[in-house]
Amino acid sequence: MSTNRRPPVIDMTPEGEFRDAAPATQPAGTLDRVLARLGALGILVAAGSAGLLLAGLALLAIGILLPLAILAGAVGAGSLWWRARRARRDGTAPPQGVRFVVIRR
Repeated sequence: MSTNRRPPVIDMTPEGEFRDAAPATQPAGTLDRVLARLGALGILVAAGSAGLLLAGLALLAIGILLPLAILAGAVGAGSLWWRARRARRDGTAPPQGVRFVVIRR
């Protein structure tokens, strides 16, 4: 008895009738197996490239956004420093320094 014998395929329509057996396909040859492995390797390389591309885009985004965040923080700190300096000069600053007021609506 052969060990690579496939079990029979029983194909049934939604109405409950059996279809004729499909013609037997040829076993995969050497070229088919080589092409299948080559295709799998190509998919693996493409997935790895996509991952590297996403990592590169993340680094690019961080490289652009981090200096912008630092610049925005520096502008905000400079604005607060200037207001506190002007308030001290005008004598309107409270003794504890600058107070922040949050208005909720």
